[in-house]
Amino acid sequence: MARRPLLAAAAASLAAPRLAAAQGGRVLKFIPQSNLSMLDPVWSTAYVVRNHGLMVFDMLYGMDGQFRIQPQMAEGHTVSDDGLTWTIRLREGLRFHDGAPVLARDCIASIRRFCARDGLGQSLIAATEELAPADDHTIRFRLKQRFPLLTYALGKPGSPICVIMPQRLAETDPFRQVTEMVGSGPFRFLPGEHIAGARAAYARFEEYVPRPGPAAVFTAGGKIAHFDRVEWLVMPDPATAAAALRAGEADWLEAPTFDLLPMLGRDRRLTLTQLDPPGFIGTMRFNQLHPPFNNPAIRRAVLPALSQADYMTAVAGTSQEYWRDGVGYFAPGTPMASDAGMEALTAPRDLDKARRALAAAGYKGETVVLLAPADFQSLKALGDIGADLLTKIGFKVDYQVTDWGTQLQRLIRQEPPDQGGWSVFHTTWADLDHLDPAVHQYMRGNGKAGRPGWPDSPRVEALRDAWLAEETPEGQRRLAADLQRQAFEDLPYIPLGQLRASTAHKREITGLTGGFAIFWGVRRA
Repeated sequence: MARRPLLAAAAASLAAPRLAAAQGGRVLKFIPQSNLSMLDPVWSTAYVVRNHGLMVFDMLYGMDGQFRIQPQMAEGHTVSDDGLTWTIRLREGLRFHDGAPVLARDCIASIRRFCARDGLGQSLIAATEELAPADDHTIRFRLKQRFPLLTYALGKPGSPICVIMPQRLAETDPFRQVTEMVGSGPFRFLPGEHIAGARAAYARFEEYVPRPGPAAVFTAGGKIAHFDRVEWLVMPDPATAAAALRAGEADWLEAPTFDLLPMLGRDRRLTLTQLDPPGFIGTMRFNQLHPPFNNPAIRRAVLPALSQADYMTAVAGTSQEYWRDGVGYFAPGTPMASDAGMEALTAPRDLDKARRALAAAGYKGETVVLLAPADFQSLKALGDIGADLLTKIGFKVDYQVTDWGTQLQRLIRQEPPDQGGWSVFHTTWADLDHLDPAVHQYMRGNGKAGRPGWPDSPRVEALRDAWLAEETPEGQRRLAADLQRQAFEDLPYIPLGQLRASTAHKREITGLTGGFAIFWGVRRA
């Protein structure tokens, strides 16, 4: 009489590993580059927030593998002969995660909120006479002047991004975070499982309507979610994260540090992939609202002593397989890159010259509050070099190390450094955000309307406006060179060199489409 229960138990014990394996195959465990402390991809420029945002939200346009803008939520668009009226038609069947249909009014509110936060968006809305729905599925721009980069603004993948959210969320003040994550993207955010500093979780959105046609490459095309669930596991310590990947506790480690790459590369169970072949540009960003860096002569005093090679070596080691110096304000190898003004960084380094320049500029011994994140190793390494450099030049440096989430919150504060503000920090931007003046968030001089640091330079703004209006490649290259020369005078920031990073994942994880950590198309082989 006990035979049937015993057989049942045996069968269950045999089936359990198979069931667990099947369930594990439907779950992707991912270790992001840093903590997901904020959620709004319009409010924040952090790439970890952008990557999260693209899971939850969709965009009207996307960028393909050749860096061309393609319709995404948009079915397509028409442009009047004079270039002043753009009509965008939405695809049929688009729904938000709460079940509501995506309507033109949702898109318009989302576009307006994005334009308040983004440099190219600000230029677009300034050129717009009227933005209104023609009907529930049609968006109409009436422009004051031609703006050929309209779809580029709506589809660029560099932070911040023009994600589409319900009107009730998109009408949130652009300078306040949206915390309720309701989008129409391929994954739903699971707020009950979000623990800041530990984890985030997403479930496949069953009602998502991929764009018909070829599967997505980068952010354009048919976005197919092959995993039922994606878990983000926050592991600030790089060695711990690498050990978790090697032990099979995670499937994908977004940003292993350079010192761990040789070990991970030797593990036959793993693959190293360069998702963003062009790389990342290091930057030293000044707060120009308060002394001492509100004085351009004091900012320029840093240049003679700054060595891009020192910064890059601190992050990636001595092998130039992973980095390059001699980098200006536009991504190396792209059409806008030039040698204009580069002698400021490529001439022989001279610490004494920097000290003399600092004294001549009138530095009064103000404390320089330099921020760096302990849980973001590459940025911590940049901060270490920066603190040492500024101290050697003669600045009084208060080096404050926190976590990345805390630093992001601190950077938006405009109070003086001694009242909770800051003076200088270091970060990196993807080459996608250094392609040209249209998308270059740090190549602005629009004061408090701009990104943290808030440089004010009418000349930089005038050159950028001229570039946006220029229609010939030759004219654009000439204006970009002029803009770089002006940047070396005004110093909205100092470029620190280019890094070429790799991501690490189990060999069985395939379908990474390039660009950065995106999750459609990724599958377990």
